[in-house]
Amino acid sequence: MSENLYRDLAWLPRMPPDFDARCRSAAEAGEALGQRVHSLASYALDENALARLAKVIGGAGARGASLAPLVPFRLGIVSNATTHFLVPALIATAARHGMALDCAEADFDQPVQQALAADSAINSFQPAATLVALDYRGLPLRPSPGDSDAASATVAACLRHLDTIREGIHRHSDAICVMQTIPRPPEAIFGDLDFALAGTMRSLIEAINRGLAERLVGSSDILFDVAGLAETVGLAQWHDPKLWNLAKVPFSNTFLPLYAEHACRLLAAMRGRSRRCLVLDLDNTLWGGVIGDDGLDGIVIGQGDATGEAHLELQRTALALRDRGIVLAISSKNNEETARLPFRQHPEMLLREEHIAVFQANWDDKASNIRAIAKELSLGIDSLAFTDDNPVERDLVRRFLPEVAVPELPDDPALFSRTLSAAGYFATTAFSAEDRHRAEFYQTNARRVALQSQCNDIDAYLTSLAMVIHFRPFDDTGRARITQLINKSNQFNLTTRRYTEAEVRAIQADPGCFTLQVRLADAFGDNGMIGVIICRAIEADWEIDTWLMSCRVLGRKVELAVLQEILHHARRRGIHRIIGRYRPTERNAMVADHYLKLGFTALEQSRDGSSSWRLDVAAAPAHATPMEVERSGFASLDTDEVADAR
Repeated sequence: MSENLYRDLAWLPRMPPDFDARCRSAAEAGEALGQRVHSLASYALDENALARLAKVIGGAGARGASLAPLVPFRLGIVSNATTHFLVPALIATAARHGMALDCAEADFDQPVQQALAADSAINSFQPAATLVALDYRGLPLRPSPGDSDAASATVAACLRHLDTIREGIHRHSDAICVMQTIPRPPEAIFGDLDFALAGTMRSLIEAINRGLAERLVGSSDILFDVAGLAETVGLAQWHDPKLWNLAKVPFSNTFLPLYAEHACRLLAAMRGRSRRCLVLDLDNTLWGGVIGDDGLDGIVIGQGDATGEAHLELQRTALALRDRGIVLAISSKNNEETARLPFRQHPEMLLREEHIAVFQANWDDKASNIRAIAKELSLGIDSLAFTDDNPVERDLVRRFLPEVAVPELPDDPALFSRTLSAAGYFATTAFSAEDRHRAEFYQTNARRVALQSQCNDIDAYLTSLAMVIHFRPFDDTGRARITQLINKSNQFNLTTRRYTEAEVRAIQADPGCFTLQVRLADAFGDNGMIGVIICRAIEADWEIDTWLMSCRVLGRKVELAVLQEILHHARRRGIHRIIGRYRPTERNAMVADHYLKLGFTALEQSRDGSSSWRLDVAAAPAHATPMEVERSGFASLDTDEVADAR
């Protein structure tokens, strides 16, 4: 399996033998087509199967059939190479990640012309993102072995070439550019010296990739590390000279499913569809053996034993994920006290109880336990990934909780860690300081939920939390996290509008917009940024363009405090009415009656569930909230107003 892990997408279930028949059945289906397509896309599909499924999706689009709950996404593609072969693979793979992809291709080998022309196929399409898929043959590369000045000039010229494409796309559309790094060719003119000598193809391409990555820091554009992908599977395997000479296809079609999978992971991450929690089995997963039968001394884990070191590596991977903000949970069929023993007493264990947000060890089925974990963490089921060595347990969770990501694990535990990493469930397009602490946020929230279950008086419980809510307008420091929340929040999100960091910067500078970033701290610790508000002025009204909050703070009357803050600033600015909008998605039904609960009056409701609401500022009642209010960053904020707020 090691050799074929990446090529075969071996973390996905094998394609069933009746796949073609299932595709035909899906094509004829009148209902639940989107769910069927998503199910078919969940298998490890080769190039032909991807094309078959893409045809089903294309046929549905041609006849106007709904692909819900798949979310529409428009993608442009510009390249110096042939891209027709990419489109079916991307369309079918996107369905695996919950998206109904629509693609537009630029003309062959005209990336600059297509980017700069306002009426080009790409810019006219107005995509949400444009994949800039150049390889080394699409850059003005001029090898100059041993000439560092010429090498620097070549690198600068290539980066300007890429900048021109990006700037052209941004000038004519709001698309985010997905910029590929450049896989170098495997041939080395100087052998090992290619690595050290300035001006060789290897050193030039590595400098270009590093320069491209540095240019994208702080921008809304995204890096797609195709160079790293090619090196993972082997450069000599990635590049197919015959295929390039025959059809100008930039890499071997053997790796088309892998390329499409990685590209669609990034698009899904843009839409907030990355996983946030890793649920781990124990016996024969985190250690070898069965703790209930073998006892603490009998389980296999630790240095000096091949199997023990393999399980230790999975623990090391889990800890690394936690360090970057992924929440860890346990689901095991075990007596709880017995299951906790290795975490407490085994000297070789890397994972300890303090690393685990929720520990479910009982004799219930795994699907029920995973539901309970999601509830305790206030996470959607589709935010979880589940790792278990037992194929029966994996199949059960896939059947009853298809939203949960469940990687196929090989028989050899030495490959557990690599398989989990290759599955890419936790792909992200940005990383902030708050991301680093997200696991702690969810872990402390689980303790809050446990405390609440022991408290009969909800008001007394909320008061005991000693909450402090802090309001501040958008600023440069918070902008990256604000953008991340806007693009990742799906459940408590009234309109699910998405904005790039550049668009958030424009909103921040727009005097016609009122903005809030909301933070919350309590007796258990700092929750970080938990809410984002954007109001747009329309004459004497404010329309709430965006209202989103983290589900971690549900049930704590935070929404009442946010409304009071909006009203406070509305009165200061002479605003007469607050207009709220609700746009339904398959994931935000929980806030369908949000404005009704807050005392807004319904203006209109549509058949699709969309609704508009009004609140008169002068007549809006005051709501008591069990938290202290702090503000900073607002213009002309005097001390009397601060005192009134508290």
